[in-house]
Amino acid sequence: MKKSTFSPAQIAGILKEFEGGKTAEDITRQYGVSKAALYKWRQRYGGMEASELKRVKELEEENARLKRMYANLAMELDVAKYIIEKKL
Repeated sequence: MKKSTFSPAQIAGILKEFEGGKTAEDITRQYGVSKAALYKWRQRYGGMEASELKRVKELEEENARLKRMYANLAMELDVAKYIIEKKL
């Protein structure tokens, strides 16, 4: 997963500017972020404070890590089952 170049506090600040009436073109030009990313942030994090946003990002990272762990364990289980079946 790609690491964001913006901190949760920066994202919250950018979203507040956008909600405050600044146009998407001005924000994309000023911060170097695409319109798609801006609207995705608004969809995902709209109305959150920086601390809430930080917690959500931490939970997303933990969730991704746990999914990778589960995939690895499932793969190891499949390999173990295959080896056991071959021996019988």
